[in-house]
Amino acid sequence: MDTLILHIVPIAIAVAFSTVPILAVIVILLSPFGSRSAIPFLVGWVSGLFLVALLMTVLAQFLPDHRVPGRSERTIGWLEIAVGAAIVVAGAWTMLRSRRRSEHATPKWLASIEKLGPWSSLGFGLLLNVRPKGLLLAIATGLALQADAQTPTETAVALVLYTAIGSSTVVIPVIASIVARKEVQPRLVAAREWLLGHGDVLTGAILVFVGIIVVVVGVQRL
Repeated sequence: MDTLILHIVPIAIAVAFSTVPILAVIVILLSPFGSRSAIPFLVGWVSGLFLVALLMTVLAQFLPDHRVPGRSERTIGWLEIAVGAAIVVAGAWTMLRSRRRSEHATPKWLASIEKLGPWSSLGFGLLLNVRPKGLLLAIATGLALQADAQTPTETAVALVLYTAIGSSTVVIPVIASIVARKEVQPRLVAAREWLLGHGDVLTGAILVFVGIIVVVVGVQRL
């Protein structure tokens, strides 16, 4: 179980520091709809995070060599190397893209978030889980669970841990805004401005670091 947690936690941290869902929930909280739309967005994001990771875990059970322990681990190792390399490339591209964009420039998609109602926010939260970077991280999670989880209970615990850590940066602003909206709003504005200027660099750096970890784990399985 300890090995599984060590493999899952870095991936979950990469999910947590993904700029897109954090910016999205901040903009929704600052919109006229406020928590009325932020809570459905949170439900969509958290449930989607869990379900996509669960789906990737189930799909990993259908690997050709899944019934042969030694060969199965080597197959997962090669897949982790490929997925980890893709995560590194995605992180590098995210950092490169941030240099091309003017500082504090608001992405076009972000401007439309303010107009989302509750149901649209729920769907948007779910949809964010099928972005390429999100899928890569979910695949890495599914492979780790297939290789390292010994029982269904361990799989369930790891999935809950992955979801809790990965969604924490969206959960915290929503709860804080509900508890103390007036006090939190200036901090949300400051966070939005900082993320617009530096969020991609942070996300990209974490993705590169986590991608390298996934590659190293894959190499160790060979």
